[in-house]
Amino acid sequence: MSTGPEQSAELKFVVTNTLIVRDIKRSADFYRDVLGATVLREGEPTFLRLGNIWLIINGGGGGTDDKPDVVAAPPRDPNLLSIFINLRVNDIKRCYELWSSRGAKFITEPKVHATEIRCYMRDPDGYLIEVGQTTITAGPLDSLTGPKSPAVY
Repeated sequence: MSTGPEQSAELKFVVTNTLIVRDIKRSADFYRDVLGATVLREGEPTFLRLGNIWLIINGGGGGTDDKPDVVAAPPRDPNLLSIFINLRVNDIKRCYELWSSRGAKFITEPKVHATEIRCYMRDPDGYLIEVGQTTITAGPLDSLTGPKSPAVY
């Protein structure tokens, strides 16, 4: 990655993911207590740091002045997928056991696929969380940085 002078003029930003939930405290507790997220700010909304992203937990509601026709609501049907969180881990067996012991409800145990081992759980509002471990590189992000980068999902 280049760090030359041309990069100093680049915009700097942090990628966040906002989840609209029914109960902010319950959801924040899940991400903190089960997955080990760090609470950065409590309240409405609550900000968490989960791995290398910020996760914003907020309640639903009607439009705002900058998006008047948009209604924010938690998922109505947990089996209708529009977004999910993907956690890439070094040791899926350990994560599965640890997070299960903390209350995570997995859909299945980790299953072996062509280039990864993966399983899925749901958060309290039904958001799908994929937990995956690559089987073709040494670390969970190695496939993202090499010249032969396969899709990670």
